[in-house]
Amino acid sequence: MHLHVLMVDGDQVNDKSDNISYYSLQSIQHETGLRLIAKYCNQTDKLRWALKSIFLMQLLKQNEKVIYVDNDIYFFNNPKFLFDLLDKNSILLTPHFYDTSPNENQNWLEANFKVGLYNAGFIGASKNAVKALQWWSECCLYNIKKSYWRGLFDDQKYLDLLPVLFDDVMVLKHKGCNLAGWNYLWYKLDRKIKHEIEIEQSYPLIFIHFAETSLIHFAKPDNFFNPEYLLYIENLQTYNSTYTNKRSYFKTYTVSVYINYMKWKISRLLER
Repeated sequence: MHLHVLMVDGDQVNDKSDNISYYSLQSIQHETGLRLIAKYCNQTDKLRWALKSIFLMQLLKQNEKVIYVDNDIYFFNNPKFLFDLLDKNSILLTPHFYDTSPNENQNWLEANFKVGLYNAGFIGASKNAVKALQWWSECCLYNIKKSYWRGLFDDQKYLDLLPVLFDDVMVLKHKGCNLAGWNYLWYKLDRKIKHEIEIEQSYPLIFIHFAETSLIHFAKPDNFFNPEYLLYIENLQTYNSTYTNKRSYFKTYTVSVYINYMKWKISRLLER
């Protein structure tokens, strides 16, 4: 398995690993890609989100199947079956698996429609996905921003339309894929009487998305996924000995989440 990395911040990499290739922005020659670079050149986050589809299309010129993952995703088991699924599917999407109950945790029910049904930290694509990826790139050129009332959420919300507009788009319902702090409670668990927890074998853990919410939850010693978190941190420190879990940042993040939740709560009260 070969890893391809697009460096959007201009950093130089001295890594000489045989299974990793690095690309600069100068390697992008796609017309829409050049327009995306021009539009978002001063906004690093938006630029790297916008170029996902472009980079996938570029790699598909030399490869039959490609899987994109965010740089905070960590694999615990073999993902080969994901590539196998691309033999019969043009695109693979992973749902957020937010809570969907209309009777409790309704804020998560509504998050499905504000943030998007699928997580853009993972997307698999085969050569048959080029038209869909081109459409996604044009959506990103149109706009990348968070605006709930307009139905926009960066590059991610556009993915909702892929299964509607294009054939052979597979929604991957394997809950061991793209497990994160927003869906780990949905992960199939067998809770024994003695409080021992055993993962259901039908959904082995494939990869965790260590986004901010995941780090907050899994850093807690009593969390079931704390061992995976500790392994992830240990491996990060292997490559960067100064890495630490930035608690002050997470406090700020938690406050912002709480403020957004209170806004939602107030709006619900005003409806009554």
